[in-house]
Amino acid sequence: MAAVAFMSTVLFAQTKWTVDPVHSNVKFTVTHLVISEVEGNFKKFDGSLTSAKPDFSDAAINFTIDVNSVNTDNDMRDNHLKSDDFFNAPQYPNMIFKSTSFKKVSDNKYELYGNLTIRDVTKPVKFDVVYGGTGKDGYGNTKAGFKATTTINRFDYNLKWNGLTSAGDATVGKDVTIDLRLEFAQAKA
Repeated sequence: MAAVAFMSTVLFAQTKWTVDPVHSNVKFTVTHLVISEVEGNFKKFDGSLTSAKPDFSDAAINFTIDVNSVNTDNDMRDNHLKSDDFFNAPQYPNMIFKSTSFKKVSDNKYELYGNLTIRDVTKPVKFDVVYGGTGKDGYGNTKAGFKATTTINRFDYNLKWNGLTSAGDATVGKDVTIDLRLEFAQAKA
């Protein structure tokens, strides 16, 4: 009986994975003047994934982004994004995501559901995820790769600035596409 209990524990043990920031990135895209797009990224972020199943279909995912690390290759714009017009980084220094489910849709495609907090607003969000696979790096570490994408309405999160052009159009679009390219490293036993 003890052997059966031990095997059950081993087979269904939770495995923790942490984001490898050297091989990951967090990017966003938003329209500018309704005619082009501005891209940016965040340089500092952290995340973890816990799963008992090898296909990750039971994964619990937590992710934090330091909004002070925003980078659009323009210091003036970056400082504006950190102000109360957008992130209000002094008061709300982190964006936080906590998953509620990770559903396998097909072979390597998943839907990630969870709650995204930006500033003082938390809303449900869905990411479309592609699982790239699992492999070992040159140091024997087990890694898993994922691509995740979603689009949010920035006004839903009090990213409220809405400068207008001379034609009356919004300078910055309301929809922001978030693209994550993440490589997770499996915790060593």
